[in-house]
Amino acid sequence: MLPSSMNDGRRRAGLLLALCCSLFVAHLRCEAQNLVPNPSFEETDTCLLGLAFDSEFGLHDWFSAYLTPDHLQSCLDGLFNGLPMNVFTYQEPLDGSSCVGLFSYYQNGLEEQREWVMVQLTEPLVAGQTYYASFYANAGFGGNAQYPQIWLASNNIGMLFTMEPRPWNSFDPYPAALNSAHLRRTEILSDTVAWTLVSGSFVADSAYQYLMIGNFFSNALTDTLHFAPQGSPWEWFPRGYTLIDKVCVSMDPDGCDLADGIVDHSIGAVHLYPNPATDVLWVGSAQGAMGTVQDALGRRVWQGRVLAGQWMLDVRAWARGAYVLRLEMQGKQATFKFVLVE
Repeated sequence: MLPSSMNDGRRRAGLLLALCCSLFVAHLRCEAQNLVPNPSFEETDTCLLGLAFDSEFGLHDWFSAYLTPDHLQSCLDGLFNGLPMNVFTYQEPLDGSSCVGLFSYYQNGLEEQREWVMVQLTEPLVAGQTYYASFYANAGFGGNAQYPQIWLASNNIGMLFTMEPRPWNSFDPYPAALNSAHLRRTEILSDTVAWTLVSGSFVADSAYQYLMIGNFFSNALTDTLHFAPQGSPWEWFPRGYTLIDKVCVSMDPDGCDLADGIVDHSIGAVHLYPNPATDVLWVGSAQGAMGTVQDALGRRVWQGRVLAGQWMLDVRAWARGAYVLRLEMQGKQATFKFVLVE
């Protein structure tokens, strides 16, 4: 072979090797893809002063699903929605220069309120596929409002996936508590200094296209802890404010930040029978688990605790169709789909 031909051959071999390596790296990146766009809330049109999201000029991709969550930015330090100092808290963002803040607990007279944020995933989830999810949260405390220590800490901050968007606009009615989440923190989030990782895994039971973050549980199902004693010199209001940053959803367990041991996060050995069912549904090997059943439209039709190793659920009065049973026990979760027929 002539020297020039040998050189050409080496060049072709080198290019082929580089192409193969590029494809291999691209494959790894694809496997570890984060399905959440703008996960750290950095992409925005402007440094916008003011509380609540601005649907026209503000944060990209994310929108409000309940009331007025806030986009907090480092370019506004000391102002209403600045970082690290703002009206609610003093906190450096975890990743980049922005995060979001929302009321995770709010009692207004007899009325309960929340703030939820929502985003469309870059691609729908695949039913039957295991997904790994995480975000970081911080308990709001010490802002420059008149009473910087009015806030309380609460639990249940979490993730909920849906098929359809549910944007909230001014004068819309307040949503009822959903009392359900695919992933949530069951312990009270009380760390006001560090960011706390909330993570887990779940098996998708539908081709969900949207993700919501917030506290989806009622006040009666939410535990709280006040940061300061009641009375002078601090006011003491039933309000909890939580910061959110670095959100992730991935098919790859290495694609998101996960707490140690979180990959094995499902309840084993649980079984349902018969399926399809007509009058009764038996749940086996789930004694002590908390359960929730939702219909195909996401409406909760039952919630309670499984009280026996072989436990019967009376379904004779339920509409015929598809349902989803979610179980949670000792920090582990499992999801099961069943069908009711005539």
